[in-house]
Amino acid sequence: MLVKTFGSAVYGVEAITITIEVNWLNQTGKDMMIVGLPDNAVKESLQRIESTFKTNEYLVPRTKVVVNLAPADIKKSGTAFDLPIALGILGASEQLKNADAITNYVIMGELSLDGEIRPIKGALPIAIQARKEGFHGLIVPKVNAKEAGMVNNLKVYGVTHIKEVIDFFENEEKGLEQVVVNTREEFFNSQYDFEIDFADVKGQENIKRALEIAAAGGHNAILIGPPGAGKTMLAKRLPTILPPLSLQEALETTKIHSVAGKLPENSTLVSKRPFRSPHHTISDVALVGGGGVPQPGEISLAHNGVLFLDELPEFKRTVLEVMRQPMEERRVTISRAKVAVDFPASFMLIASMNPCPCGFYNHPERACTCPPGTVQKYLNKISGPLLDRIDLHVEVTPVAFSELSATRPQENSATIREKVIKAREMQELRYQNHPGVYCNAQMSSKMLKEICVISSVGANLLKAAMEKLNLSARAYDRILKVSRTIADLASSEDIKPEHLAEAIQYRSLDREGWAG
Repeated sequence: MLVKTFGSAVYGVEAITITIEVNWLNQTGKDMMIVGLPDNAVKESLQRIESTFKTNEYLVPRTKVVVNLAPADIKKSGTAFDLPIALGILGASEQLKNADAITNYVIMGELSLDGEIRPIKGALPIAIQARKEGFHGLIVPKVNAKEAGMVNNLKVYGVTHIKEVIDFFENEEKGLEQVVVNTREEFFNSQYDFEIDFADVKGQENIKRALEIAAAGGHNAILIGPPGAGKTMLAKRLPTILPPLSLQEALETTKIHSVAGKLPENSTLVSKRPFRSPHHTISDVALVGGGGVPQPGEISLAHNGVLFLDELPEFKRTVLEVMRQPMEERRVTISRAKVAVDFPASFMLIASMNPCPCGFYNHPERACTCPPGTVQKYLNKISGPLLDRIDLHVEVTPVAFSELSATRPQENSATIREKVIKAREMQELRYQNHPGVYCNAQMSSKMLKEICVISSVGANLLKAAMEKLNLSARAYDRILKVSRTIADLASSEDIKPEHLAEAIQYRSLDREGWAG
């Protein structure tokens, strides 16, 4: 008897429906076999299924059973096909009544040896594809049910054991409770629930201002200062002042985290902008994505959020250089012999570094112990093209005791966020006729000439600053972009000289002779 069930394979952040054809040939030969480009994890499902059948007192077919995963030219990987294959074998061997009803559902789940159903990756894109193709419902492990339940117009059922699924089909699709998620309510209720706040940071008003500008314009920034000055503490609080995620952005972000298996159990939409902080020993594949079965890397997990690289010069040069193209295109393409997968990667890069190996170059109180030339050599670990993509260079100085012990209230994240949102609204209106551009940091050189027009006074100021500070040519465009953002924060239509003056101070590493 031939029975068909349906599962799903995830490629990139999209899912492809897989038809699982099970035919019990009732003839001598190899007991069971799987065809259709399965990997080892899929082939091993037969051992898990056999143990499940024996534990739950179902017959294991001893004549030839062929399982085909179609389309057969796409590689299938992972353990999530265990459940649909097991149900197909039960239907083909006539141990499951009402087997025809199985075709109305996409079914996914990993089996343990006693029939319990374990979590899977990519439940959200699987649910989206199931609805798109008109399936009646989706059956997934219970811990993934809330995630899949965010998709409306699709019945989602969460199960913990194979017997629950068998009883559901034998009792004419009864016995399981549909998972219903109020996505909007859960999403909006948790958007502003942060455990950290800018009010926790004493002093460092100039750094807070720089991060406010970075958040308002979507600018990349690098913080340079001695150990213990608060670089990491400030960077971790950046997501608390970014504009809240829209539902579309939250859906994109959740799909990536779902595919990577990074969503917590029983979670729904990602409601806050992600903050990823990989260790400096990370490999280039782990950072940008890849692997035999392409998986999203840290830059994609930071999509719509912040990627924080602490101690930037300690990262391998190859790792940093591989980020250059994704930073420009805001996506990364992983190419393999038979498949090319796109992962979104629109993130804000925030980096921090010591000014030298000992950490105390330009320190107001402690002397630098590095030999001559070491500071420049240390800075040269970061390539010019990468620095060219970083708009703000911010010098962080140690906090004085008088500021640490002060009891006056600090400006909190909510207050700063309101200013950032207001500036972003101005930019949204400005770029409404420019597809793919949402903030000042994404302006092209052509747009820069149209949007960042400065007065003759401002032009003279910029010219004098570039000559006096020996700023490099690449600093020119960055200063104009940042000054446009500063003007937006001040609700100014024009870029004024004071906006340019503030932007000029955020180009520390472009100053000739900064490193001695």
